Amino acid sequence: MNHKDHVDLLRKGVRSPDGVWADLGCGTGAFTLALADLLDARSVIYAVDTDRHALSELHRRTQARFPLLDIRPTPADFTQPLDLPPLDGVVMANSLHFHKEKEPIVRAVRDLLKPSGCLILIEYDVDRVNPWVPFPISYAKWRELASRCGFSSIVKLAAKPSSFLREIYSSLSL
Repeated sequence: MNHKDHVDLLRKGVRSPDGVWADLGCGTGAFTLALADLLDARSVIYAVDTDRHALSELHRRTQARFPLLDIRPTPADFTQPLDLPPLDGVVMANSLHFHKEKEPIVRAVRDLLKPSGCLILIEYDVDRVNPWVPFPISYAKWRELASRCGFSSIVKLAAKPSSFLREIYSSLSL
């Protein structure tokens, strides 16, 4: 996948060009950069990851491409309480599949959102375990989990073929 694919997976879920967002489990920022392409300079993006080296790389990349956008590398574990303001949106791209116990994480993410806020989840559409995706969550399973966690509207936004695991999907949860 390339940058355009990342943007395409997010595009329909970013309902306004401004706001306060978080990318949880951002790594070096593939989806942070995609989100930055869809937001304007009035926006703030908290890029959250435990890997300080990855955050340093993300900071370098975002400063080069988006010097006017307020992107805040945030060293933290999103499975623990986060000190973030109320959010208009959260992106979780290929980060939830590393956690067996998903429900407490998704509930905590829901609590970070403003009442009108949204969660964009990007995951492989499989339930089969493998060494790189230890706890996958297909779109069908995601719909069930998101509903249990208080999201009332869950829609599939987009899907892209994956040479790795059949298909990667994005879902918007409100």
